[in-house]
Amino acid sequence: MKTCVCLIYGLTMVLASFALAQNATPNGQIAELVLANHILANEGVLDAYGHVSVRDERNPAHFFLARGLPPSVVTAADIAEYDQDSKPVPDSQNAGYTERFIHGEIYRARPDVMAVIHFHAGDVIPFGVTSVPLRPMIHMAGFLPPSIPIFEIRKAGGFTDMLVRTNALGKALADTLGDKPAVLMRGHGAVVAGPSLHITTGWAYYMMVNARLQLQAMTLAGGKVTYLDPEEAKKATSQDGFERAWTFWKSKVERR
Repeated sequence: MKTCVCLIYGLTMVLASFALAQNATPNGQIAELVLANHILANEGVLDAYGHVSVRDERNPAHFFLARGLPPSVVTAADIAEYDQDSKPVPDSQNAGYTERFIHGEIYRARPDVMAVIHFHAGDVIPFGVTSVPLRPMIHMAGFLPPSIPIFEIRKAGGFTDMLVRTNALGKALADTLGDKPAVLMRGHGAVVAGPSLHITTGWAYYMMVNARLQLQAMTLAGGKVTYLDPEEAKKATSQDGFERAWTFWKSKVERR
């Protein structure tokens, strides 16, 4: 009888452990990451290129990123797990995006970062190739620092195809980003890194919008633009965590 009770207890513990493991699976994170891909594509932040990742809540040394596909067609089956060296887990020949090293090295350098987006929106490109700084001008972009760093890949890798193809280049980009929420990449776009997937999505979108409107304002005013005062920007930074925006963007994706 005692043996039977022990067996039943042991089986119960195994089943409980299995249930906990099932509850610990990253299905929720993956679903949100798929949605972020679709939102960012739908809103014009990402096109056929660019990518978004999220840090694994179960294992902060790993992150989730889609395999090399246009963001608009990404499904849950396309999401892969990577370690901080940007190697797929488990090891696979299909290693995904060439520039996955952007994500791995930022996560390595920034424990506070939970999501990373690399995008090529044309609105931000002029500010990475001229002496005109991209500055927070609209209240929704208060998170932008007064001076956004610019990654010059030639300093780290000489003449390249402009792509961040190695951990060394990814580290150089992460070093340029520093503790900022965003970095411009000369002739290549930008990267935003934030504390949650929803916030980082909001930052990428409104960085693009701010860039577009700043260029329009400069054209109208001959370069004389009233930017946010640092204190205004600080007070406007949090918004509502961009939750209302996320709900709005999600509804648009669902109506497609």
